[in-house]
Formats: sequence, structure tokens, C-alpha cells
Amino acid sequence: MKPWPRRMLIALGLALTLAGCALGQAAAPGIPLEPGTVRLLVMLKAPPPHFRPDAGPAGYGAADWNAQRRIAAGLARDHGFTLADDWPMPVLGLHCFVLKPLDAKRAASLANALSRDLRVEWTQPVQRFHAMEADGSSDPLYPLQPAARLWQLSRLHQTATGRGVSVAVIDSGVDAAHPDLEGQVAWEENFVDDGKPGAEAHGTAVAGIIAAREGNGMGIAGIAPAARLYALRACWQQRDGGTACDSFTLAKALQAAILRGAQVINLSLAGPEDRLLRELLDQAAARGIKLVAAADVQLPDGGFPASHPAAIAVAGAPIPEAMRARVLLAPAKDVPSTLPGARFGFVSGASFAAPHVSGLLALLTQLRPELTPRQARQAMSGTAGQVDACAALQRVGQACACSCIASRAPDDGRH
Repeated sequence: MKPWPRRMLIALGLALTLAGCALGQAAAPGIPLEPGTVRLLVMLKAPPPHFRPDAGPAGYGAADWNAQRRIAAGLARDHGFTLADDWPMPVLGLHCFVLKPLDAKRAASLANALSRDLRVEWTQPVQRFHAMEADGSSDPLYPLQPAARLWQLSRLHQTATGRGVSVAVIDSGVDAAHPDLEGQVAWEENFVDDGKPGAEAHGTAVAGIIAAREGNGMGIAGIAPAARLYALRACWQQRDGGTACDSFTLAKALQAAILRGAQVINLSLAGPEDRLLRELLDQAAARGIKLVAAADVQLPDGGFPASHPAAIAVAGAPIPEAMRARVLLAPAKDVPSTLPGARFGFVSGASFAAPHVSGLLALLTQLRPELTPRQARQAMSGTAGQVDACAALQRVGQACACSCIASRAPDDGRH
């Protein structure tokens, strides 16, 4: 292993500085983050998967799993850490371990020494990510949906509804019991803690924009109301109302979405460049999965994962001129959607532009399952980066009882 580059040591030092203040205060009960701690991800090469009676989810047996844990425990003991958690990453051929330093003040130097150990593939800090929220038909709220007017949603649904397409929502908990989401969530899992996924605002709103039920006489209609949602809780709602995630929880959810065969993955979040997540996104892209990420317009590259080459970066207007070449524009201001407890509300921000595009991708994938992510992005691009849903359907070879609206700009959205 090479020693950590200076930027990674700085990142770990910043994590140590923040852990006892803002991050610690923001942590919700049950979240694997404690005030005043720093966590390190350590990757070990996993044994080749093979089939045997005691095989676990990674494809290797209890003996192999225990052998990996013994190696990790030895690393922790030799370098001044304690073993906190672990998760197999068969998609990458790795086993990921979470370690905490015994002496937090020496975290950076301890991590650098551990990274040189030949038993280790690579190490990185557990980094923080945040949701991209702004501050702050017969369905009764349908006329208020920007997509109803700008994308002529009811006419799009005469051609496609996303039937049979799986969309993974990697976010905070989704209220699968919400009347407008009832029956829409095909699978839900919690990668944050050992509890049930629960119902949280951000994930529930994102899910509603993608796949809320249509024509049930309440609320809204999703962009792809017949799509199958995978509600993967990798983020959590903070006490201040914001939504946070980290490298470890996101990696577990990403791998699950890949292994489950999700056709579209929605990531309404942003943070720093992250090697573990980047390699998982590479694997998803290699399998033809369409990746959608909210872009942070305050960052030159839109933040990560929007900056990943395979990601379709999405924001609401206006955006800086420098971002126009690679960021698609979708509705992002005052968007009505589902909220926990059978409620509805208006949401704004790039977080809620992204699920519009994820829903549209479900429509396109229904019509042309072989459509590549690159082809899908080209099909959706309209004037000045605005998503033209009608034109997208026509470009994949489907007639639509709608008129193309590329010349009309979506509503502004604050990020």
C-alpha cells in the first residue's frame, strides 16, 4: 500500500475536527456515528466466491468470513484501532471493515501507517454526504406538479408508465405505507442501523416524485407510476431537518442495488470524491445501470457522485454557465410530493430535480430496455440542457400524443 496522499490526511484531520461538534450533534439515535470519533474504511481482498452449505451473502463460508475478521482484528491491534463494523463487497472482490482509532488525536498518523500494511488493499476515511435540499389528473395536487405542465405528464403516460422497471432510491427512509406509495415499494432495506427502514421526509418525497400512484384520487402522480421502487435507506434525517449519509452506508446500499439488478439508481445527494463509491459506480455503469445524481451548483464539478463520468447530473435552473454542458435541468422548485404520515408538501432543490429524471429514465427503459445510459442522456437533452420529456420518447422511436417543449424553461429551484 502507498501512504495516504496529503489530501486524504487533510480530509481525515477535518473529520476529526468536525466529529465532536457539528457531525456529532447531527447524528440521530441509532446511527453508527459517535461524537468525537473518526472512522476509517479498510479494504481487504476477499476470497474467491464459491458455493458451500455455510456460504453467506458474499458467496464465501463462515470460515472464510472469520478468517477475514481475524486479519482485520490483527490490523486493528497492530496499528492502534478497534474493529467497529464490516461488510462484504463481492461486487469489488473486497471485504470492507470500519476501524476506529484508540487515540483520536493521532488518527491521521495511525491511518497513514496502516495504509502501508501489505495486508491492506486500500484505506480511506468514512466521508459525509448530504442531501441536495433547498432551504427551506384525478389526483388533487396533479395540476400543481411542474412536470404535469412542462412535461405533459398525462400524455406521456399514454405511451409509457415505467412498468416493469426497477428504480433504486438510495436515500433516507421511504414511507412505504403512504397511501400514494402503497404497493409501489417492491423492496426496502436499512443500511444505516439494525432497525426497520422507517419513514423520513427526504426519501419519501424523492420516492413520490418517481413513482407515486396515478389516478387514485389523492395527492400526485409519479413520473413513472408503474415502476418498482427499491427503497434503500443509506441516509438519515438529522435533528435540524437535514439529511446525511456516509461512505459506508452508501456503499452497502449501492452494492445491494447492483446485485439486485436495479435498472436506474437515484442519488439525490452530494459530497467529496470517494474511492469506494467511485469503484461501485464504475461497476454499476459497466452493467448498464443508469445512474442519476443531484448536482451541487456551488461546486465547480457539481460535487460527487454527480461528477462521476457515468452519472447523469441533474439540477434545477439556473446553473452556472460552466456546468451547462453536462448538467440536465429538471423541475426543482415548489414540487408537490409525498411526506411521511399520509401527508403531502412542497419541496425544492436539486434533490427533487434528480427523481424527475430517474422517473423519465424508467419510461424510456420500459420502451427500449436495451437503451444505454449514454443514449438515454442524449435522448433527454433539450435546449440549453433542459430535459424535454416528449422529445425523449420520440428520440427512442415512440410516438407521443404531446408537443415537444424544449423551448420552455423549467421553474427556478434554489440549491
